[in-house]
Amino acid sequence: MNAAGASPVALILASRSPRRAALLRQLGLRFEVEPADVAETRHDGEAPGAFVERLAREKARVVGARHPDALVIGSDTTVVVDGNVLEKPRDAMDAVDMLLRLQGREHTVATGVAVAYDAGQVVSGVEHVRVRFRAFDRTIAQAYVDTGEPMDKAGAYGIQGYGAALVDGITGDYFAVMGLPIVLLLNLLRELGWTYTFGALTRA
Repeated sequence: MNAAGASPVALILASRSPRRAALLRQLGLRFEVEPADVAETRHDGEAPGAFVERLAREKARVVGARHPDALVIGSDTTVVVDGNVLEKPRDAMDAVDMLLRLQGREHTVATGVAVAYDAGQVVSGVEHVRVRFRAFDRTIAQAYVDTGEPMDKAGAYGIQGYGAALVDGITGDYFAVMGLPIVLLLNLLRELGWTYTFGALTRA
């Protein structure tokens, strides 16, 4: 449901990510959370952008099949450095190793977004952002990992939290690094006939 005066439509976030939920709340939208259980396994030779877009579409489609009259948002994010995909760390040691691979250089964050609506129609896209990390040593990486923040995040950092202290700069959409590129999402909603106006979704 949305703000008063808007056409009512159920909005569902097919993700348990608190960052994505926070961004939807920031837009003033009311929504339900219903995570999609899909295998997050990258296919052999699959490009990172294609990987996150496919997962976003699968998440939106799975939950959308249960709610054909709702707008269902799926999203997935990965970090890429030297052509290698960095997903969520397996443990604290893996998180430290990831951070040391990223320190003092630039990497790419790829976030795929998909919206399902009207009995299975799905639109999707990908946002790529370049992120530069400042130089730091193992002591800093370990101290950050000890906060617990990196453990559920691709690339082992969160730009909206303590991880902001590791970032030297970005080129692209900050919200995509958080996990949900806002402009891309609004464009996808528009493709499906819905327009966002400060807290409300209305039929275009």
